[in-house]
Amino acid sequence: MNRILVIGHAGAGKSTLAAKLGSILKLPVIHLDQHFWKPGWVETEQGAWREKVHQLVSGEKWIIDGNYDRTLDIRLPRADAVIFLDFPTRICMWRIMKRIISGYGKTRLDLAPGCPEKIDLEFLRWAWRFRRDVRPKVYAGLEKYYRGKELIILTTPAEVSAFLSSLRDPSLRSG
Repeated sequence: MNRILVIGHAGAGKSTLAAKLGSILKLPVIHLDQHFWKPGWVETEQGAWREKVHQLVSGEKWIIDGNYDRTLDIRLPRADAVIFLDFPTRICMWRIMKRIISGYGKTRLDLAPGCPEKIDLEFLRWAWRFRRDVRPKVYAGLEKYYRGKELIILTTPAEVSAFLSSLRDPSLRSG
């Protein structure tokens, strides 16, 4: 695995998993949120964003975390592994609320400078509707652009822990 996408529900822990994978596998980590957002939570224009994503995936080794389903057509063909954090909504919403409360007004390491944690009702609505609205687009993208490659679907925090343990200890790897 040299080019890994980490995608999934907001609040599932994509950025945390990407950072841990980067440390274990000695691969550079790219947080899409750092590249998409400009200070003050200003979005990058769609054409410029697609161009930026092309640049980001051009490298030979990387871990990229983030959803941005409108760029799956660029990222999926370049990836040799996809980890999809397909967690229940209730877990993710709880984690999002904890993140907002504990980090309010601070900028996380996986975000662009000038984008402090805030209460964003539009984001909360999007996260609440992820399984209904975004998840089908992810599966459609996987079917169209990623057929026959390594897909790892993790549905609980315990599965993520077990997966990371298997990478740290090669004797735990299956196959």
